[in-house]
This record gives sequence, C-alpha cells and structure tokens, in this order.
Amino acid sequence: MEILKSRGCIIADEDFCLKTLQSINYYRLSAYFLPFKNSDNTFKINTTFERIANIYNFDKELRIFLFSVIEDIEIFLRTQFAYFHAHKYGCTAYLDGNFFSKKHNSQKFNDLIQKEIDNNKNVLFVKHHKEKYNGIFPIWVITELFTFGMLSYFYADLITQDQKYLSRELYKTTPQNIISYLRCTTDLRNICAHYGRLYFRIFPAIPANIDVEDNARRKLWGIIQAVKALYPNTKKWNEKIIPTLEKLFCSYRDDIELHHIGFPNNWVELLKK
Repeated sequence: MEILKSRGCIIADEDFCLKTLQSINYYRLSAYFLPFKNSDNTFKINTTFERIANIYNFDKELRIFLFSVIEDIEIFLRTQFAYFHAHKYGCTAYLDGNFFSKKHNSQKFNDLIQKEIDNNKNVLFVKHHKEKYNGIFPIWVITELFTFGMLSYFYADLITQDQKYLSRELYKTTPQNIISYLRCTTDLRNICAHYGRLYFRIFPAIPANIDVEDNARRKLWGIIQAVKALYPNTKKWNEKIIPTLEKLFCSYRDDIELHHIGFPNNWVELLKK
C-alpha cells in the first residue's frame, strides 16, 4: 500500500485497499495499473485505487460471462461435428487418419484424446465405456471430452470438402473464416478459463474478414467478432447476450474506458446479428 501511495495512487479507504491486496495478489492486480502509469512508473494524476479495483471487478464479471457464452458455442460444435462425422464415416472414424486431410497427425490427435480420457478416468461415462465397451468411445461420446482447442484442431484437419460443407451449413461462410474464428475464440476461452485479464489486452490473433478499425482488431472488440460469428442462436445473442453485456458496462461506466477494450461508442448496435 505504501508503494502505491509513494507512486501517486490516491487511496481514500486504506482498510479497503488492505483487504483487497490481501485477497488479490499484488502482481496480479498490477496488470490493471498499466493504463494509469506514466513512463517513470508513477501513476497519472487523480488515479484512485478504488477505480482500479472496480476495473478489476468489471474484468472478472466480463470474463465469467464470456466464458458462459463460449460454452454455448462449444456444446453446439461438439454436437454438430460429432453428428456429421458419425453420419458420414462411422462412429469411431475419428481415430482413423484416412478420414482427415493429409496434414492430419493421427498419432498426435489420438494422444490428445487419450490424455483427456486419462484426465477424466473417474468420470462416470468414461468409466462406463472403459468397463463395458473396452475403452471404445463413439464420437458423440468422446467429443464431450474435447477442449475448445481440440474442436478447432478437428475442424482444421478435416478434408476440404467436409470443411466447406460444415462452414456453409452451420455459418454460411468459408472454411478459412471458421478456422480463424475458432482460433481466436480458443484464445479467448483459455484466457477466461485461467482468469486472465481482458481489459487493456492485446490478443495474438486477428479474426479474418471483420469490419473493425485497425486499432481495435487485436483488442477484445476484434475477438468478440469471432464469438459473434460462431454463436449459434441469433435470438439469444440479440435478446440476452447483448443486453447482459450492456447492463454490465453500464454498472461500471464511471470506471472503464471503452477504448481500452476496443469497443466503439455504438457497440450495442454494431454487435447485433
């Protein structure tokens, strides 16, 4: 606390500050100092600890909500990929590299699957299939263990004809766009799952084919375009997802700055499907 004060951070409630620092690692919280720092490591004038703490809480609530949004996409894709592959090739064809593109590394993919089976060995349906079916999992069962990254890997390694069919039937777009959206959503999902920071963050990947200003493409606003593109329920997106985000943003409107996550002022209208 004394370090913060010596660098110019205003602390109106020292008890609140102390309790916050006792519950949140200083190093973790320091990432939220970044927008308020001068080049000499002092805080910009009128920076308050309370505002930084509020931004931290905003980021936490946003992260939790977006994780639940991505869950809807993940479950949808598990269902659609499993149904398609089982119908066309058979219930265990996912184990055979002949039903994927030439770049597919079947051994690597099967090792990833086995790792998930081992990690979930005490889960009821895993035990059931190991005991009753000699460890043979049909695709509609094994996809329940797929991470979002594995779903992305699965789609990227399908033969071109299958990629085109799924991208057209599910999203009316191209395989290149879907691969890009899956990668970006995987990055966001993993950040959310590991309690990472979304506010004032630059993301590694840029979604393909999006109409976003250059200075926002690698911020959350750019990545949200990938989530929007993959979200399977337009009605729910417009009538629940956007209003929930709007309410959250409104709750912290005195503390957050939209440009730090790349959101334009008219983001509500632009985010509608």
